[in-house]
Amino acid sequence: MRTRGVDVARAKLRRSRRTHTVIRILLVACLALLGACVAHPATTTAPPAAVSDSAQWEPDIAAFEQADSVVRRRPGGVVFVGSSSIRLWDSIPDDFPGVPIINRGFGGSRVRDSTYYADRIVTPYSPSAIVFYAGDNDLYEGRTPKQVRDDFAAFVDKVRKQLPRTRIAFVSIKPSPSRAALLPQIREANALVREFAQQSEGVDYLDVFLPMLDAQGQPREELFVADRLHMNASGYAIWAGVVRPWLAAQPTP
Repeated sequence: MRTRGVDVARAKLRRSRRTHTVIRILLVACLALLGACVAHPATTTAPPAAVSDSAQWEPDIAAFEQADSVVRRRPGGVVFVGSSSIRLWDSIPDDFPGVPIINRGFGGSRVRDSTYYADRIVTPYSPSAIVFYAGDNDLYEGRTPKQVRDDFAAFVDKVRKQLPRTRIAFVSIKPSPSRAALLPQIREANALVREFAQQSEGVDYLDVFLPMLDAQGQPREELFVADRLHMNASGYAIWAGVVRPWLAAQPTP
């Protein structure tokens, strides 16, 4: 009986030693992995904002092309292109009398959407000038101010390849009451685009942001319709007052 007890004790000791060995191996492996993580810290990159493909605007672009098939567009006009703030600018003919304007604003488009379709709704008209507005939808979807600047630079680059002498104006991103939380990003994006324009030949920055703020630096509610995002006639009057002198200064084609 004593011998059997000794054998049992020895078996337990062997199992204990094996368990300790396994634990030591696991500890060493964990320490090695921890050391690797310290030596090579992981790069945390925020996932890109979920965005819709530019192809979603194909019906709008096809409608423009259908209109062009029945209305002759002479070279030398002015293309207004961008998001719904351009599309809804119904007073454009009255705001710029005598100026041949082609309105190519579409939906809730972003800066890169105009770039995507530039060879169909901008360059074919051989305009003497382009008035561009977009960016607030971009920021609302999660694009950064730098991305907005880079997207606009891509638009300029694409247009320049076909129209090297056409002047381009970027209308600053407006301060909408419904998106007041984005004011810091809007300010930064506008500043970056303004700097880009100052360094780019034939590109100008038109500031409608400041005139649309009240004395406390907040968006002026009276300039917007009920959705607090799109402008009423008073808002567009500010835009016209900023764009009109720029257009008047452009050389006649």
